[in-house]
Amino acid sequence: MAGADGFAVAEHGPRVSAVVVNYNAGAILTDCVQAVLASPGKVRVTVIDNRSSDNSMERLADELGSHQRLGVRRNDSNLGFARAVNDFARTDDSDFLLVINPDCVLHDHALEQLVAALDDQPTAALAGPMVHDGSGRLESACFRYFPRPWNSLVTFTGLWRLGRWIPGLRGIRPLDVEDMQAVVDAEATSGACMLLRLDAFRRVGCFDEGYGMHCEDLDLMYRLQHEGWRCLFVPGARATHEQGISSRSRPFWVHQQKHRGMWRFYRKLLSREYASPVTALVALGIATRYFILLPLIWLKK
Repeated sequence: MAGADGFAVAEHGPRVSAVVVNYNAGAILTDCVQAVLASPGKVRVTVIDNRSSDNSMERLADELGSHQRLGVRRNDSNLGFARAVNDFARTDDSDFLLVINPDCVLHDHALEQLVAALDDQPTAALAGPMVHDGSGRLESACFRYFPRPWNSLVTFTGLWRLGRWIPGLRGIRPLDVEDMQAVVDAEATSGACMLLRLDAFRRVGCFDEGYGMHCEDLDLMYRLQHEGWRCLFVPGARATHEQGISSRSRPFWVHQQKHRGMWRFYRKLLSREYASPVTALVALGIATRYFILLPLIWLKK
């Protein structure tokens, strides 16, 4: 059934349900929700709060609490990102699920373009936008390859910059993302904003709740493609991601979870492709990266 003011609205409910998992995101949570609600289609937004201790939920209630298409769930404890989304997705009745971080703000018509991309390509289960940070720089994660041992090493050492001339030095991300205009297949897009075909998300078991924080998005994209679904990068859809706002209150924990996520992703999904010496080197590389970057986390604190 077509909606007069945007993308179609399913007879059983809105075509798109957006879920925002909040933990101490501050004022930008309201900006995130407001931008989604402003999308032309009849999107429904649910904010799941993992027991925030700042005023983010109070500010949201003051500014948007009366909005008919906004719902709120407050957890008694911090259940984590993956479980919060999964619990919601297993009972939702929409066609598409927009998973968006509270520090990510959609630009005008972005959601329309993501929906159109999945409508046009029924074998695709995920669509991600072009994402920039608050200063306008392209977020490297918005179009990338899966982090296999060689391209991860090339990226970490900086040799990826030579990939334009030496194909063997291609890193995790291409060099020409800003110039892309057409919808293309991607191994991975940004986990800050993903439009998912809800049925496909459920079929592959939703997010792996074994990840504490980070890499559960890569894990999902890998499993979707392993099951024959495609992931799309939609450069015409834009979003701004103010990275790390929710992480500022616990930077060392987040740093640890990032590297635990890297190891879990490799061990679970990639390690069978490589000999044990390569796996040992991967473990050493992840540990080295963790300790090299640890002083920077301290300085930023």
